[in-house]
Amino acid sequence: MMHFLLHWIFSPLPLPVVVSFLALAAATLLYLNTRPGPLRPPVDLHHQTLGIKDGARKSALLEDNNNLMSHYHSETNTLYQVFQRGLKVSGNGPCLGYRKPGRPYQWLKYKQVVDRAEHLGSGLLQRGLKVGTDTFVGIFAQNRPEWIIGELACYTYSMVVVPLYDTLGAEAIVFIINQADISTVLCDNQSKVETLLKTREEGQIEVLKTVVVMDDFSPQLVERGAQCGVEVVSLQDVEAQGKSRLQVPVPPKPQDLSIICFTSGTTGNPKGAMLTHENVVADAAGVMKAFETAITPSTEDVTISFLPLAHMFERVVQTVVYSVGARVGFFQGDVRLLPDDMKALQPTIFPVVPRLLNRVYDKVQSGAQTPLKKWLLNLAVDRKYREVQEGVIRTNSIWDKLIFNKVQESLGGQVRVMVTGAAPISPTVLNFLRAALGCQIFEAYGQTECTAGCTFTTPGDATSGHVGAPLPCNVVKLLDVEEMSYFSSNGEGEVCVRGRNVFLGYLKDPERTAEVLDEDGWLHTGDIGRWLPSGVLKIIDRKKNIFKLAQGEYIAPEKIENVYVRCGAVAQVFVHGDSLQSCLVAVVVPDPEVLPAQAKGLGCSGSMEELCKNLEVKKAILAEMTRLGKEAGLKSFEQVKDIYVHPEQFSIENGLLTPTLKAKRNQLQVLFQPQLQQLYSDMAAP
Repeated sequence: MMHFLLHWIFSPLPLPVVVSFLALAAATLLYLNTRPGPLRPPVDLHHQTLGIKDGARKSALLEDNNNLMSHYHSETNTLYQVFQRGLKVSGNGPCLGYRKPGRPYQWLKYKQVVDRAEHLGSGLLQRGLKVGTDTFVGIFAQNRPEWIIGELACYTYSMVVVPLYDTLGAEAIVFIINQADISTVLCDNQSKVETLLKTREEGQIEVLKTVVVMDDFSPQLVERGAQCGVEVVSLQDVEAQGKSRLQVPVPPKPQDLSIICFTSGTTGNPKGAMLTHENVVADAAGVMKAFETAITPSTEDVTISFLPLAHMFERVVQTVVYSVGARVGFFQGDVRLLPDDMKALQPTIFPVVPRLLNRVYDKVQSGAQTPLKKWLLNLAVDRKYREVQEGVIRTNSIWDKLIFNKVQESLGGQVRVMVTGAAPISPTVLNFLRAALGCQIFEAYGQTECTAGCTFTTPGDATSGHVGAPLPCNVVKLLDVEEMSYFSSNGEGEVCVRGRNVFLGYLKDPERTAEVLDEDGWLHTGDIGRWLPSGVLKIIDRKKNIFKLAQGEYIAPEKIENVYVRCGAVAQVFVHGDSLQSCLVAVVVPDPEVLPAQAKGLGCSGSMEELCKNLEVKKAILAEMTRLGKEAGLKSFEQVKDIYVHPEQFSIENGLLTPTLKAKRNQLQVLFQPQLQQLYSDMAAP
């Protein structure tokens, strides 16, 4: 036997066999040499949180103590200090980038930004504003370098920023300016100035005295402003005035107010969440600590700014970026041009919302139109996701080169970190993109009242369907919600947060503050969570927006909507019911990229409007929704019994979504009342 083996090993082999063997050996060697080592999780992924008193849980990153983080770098306790550190560690490197159509990015350096902020702040003081946290300055502009310069100008002299955004509507803007007693607003263009002047002319915002404009504007605008008691002046002139008589910076303290972020909500007037410098710096520090073993942000990093600066998610991302002397490149202002901006900027850090990730997922899936392409795509995802589960994150595998290169290049080709927040993301989409994009994708959960995030997924944790562990700047506990049968003894209940990132309260609104912030400093989020065995948090329901059906069953529509939106043909869904009805109905907006192909399979064709009216199409969508509902464990009374198919998407522009892309349920109910009533009438008909 041994003689036979030796003879086989050493006997000459046919040339094709030798070539194949060598090729396989070379491929294996290349694979082993290029395959990076697995990530090292910072904690035991099976025990990501630790119990503390009162049933609360803290991050296992704080295993040795209960000292919640207030900062990451010892010298950065305020947002002013964050920027000063960025200037120092970057060696006055590039800071804020902007571009014109078809042109490369141009960059302002850190020192330029700091100097312009001092000039602008000094100019505002010379025009009557006072140093200190009693001075509130409005910023009414799209994301751009001047937004950050204006913000830093306020922090340089301990003033407070109040973002305004036009998607709130003129009525809400009037309310905010009056509520915050804002005499000065920085605007980006003439159109927004005209919006403000109109409300001033109508006597709605008498407190407004000065509007500083970033873009060019007509001389007539100055005259119109003067006639109603508002001085309209260019940003350039205010900076020049300040430069000629510079004031010594008066930096804020950590406990000082930094920003009042008005949240639109779905009903009533906006609420002004008061956030201190410590709140924002601590939240950013918690995020950095959460991923420090896998990601070390540096001066080489660059992020793209397209999510609204008026919201805290984007503010916290930029705080992280400035603290390490990295760069922020602004999109051109049109989300349709975002792919072009991404290719020009090549960001390494990419903050996103699930809506955008769903589009990326749909685009890749729709590209695999033949059975062979679908098989190859699924095989590639399976192989890559297995690597992700082992902690291996890369973009140089054979699958990346053959299958995923195009989608990676569409995001600039250099993304290494993505953070998704503001809404839930489907586990199917998240797992797919973790494989396809070859970068680390973290999911965050939180709200404005805890600055932005209060939980964050852990590096190396490839599981999905949860929002991670508490950030090391806060602790989390679950509180009983008896009417919905959620009890903390079962590891379920309302998510409550306490820590360095929890806000002071709502501006001049003690009643609504008391509704969410209790005497012990716990923020009651209104979300229902469940602790999973590994110590991570899963959001399973919503305490707010619940309603009763006629038979007394409680319904949380957002939980049901999150199930139905996974249906391929469904882009958006609004679930409706009330105490006079025993079942649910819904308004469904189909996905315009998916529906036509599905309708064709049913033998149906036509425009989107025609397909939405087609009964066969409607039945198919409802059947698929019902199937998904059963798979997700929805009870019979939680399944919708009929739907109205609507061709136009809910959007911020048509007033059906909040700026954070949450459904405005009251407006949707009013708009679709006739159709909803008709659905119930049809079901009641004999």
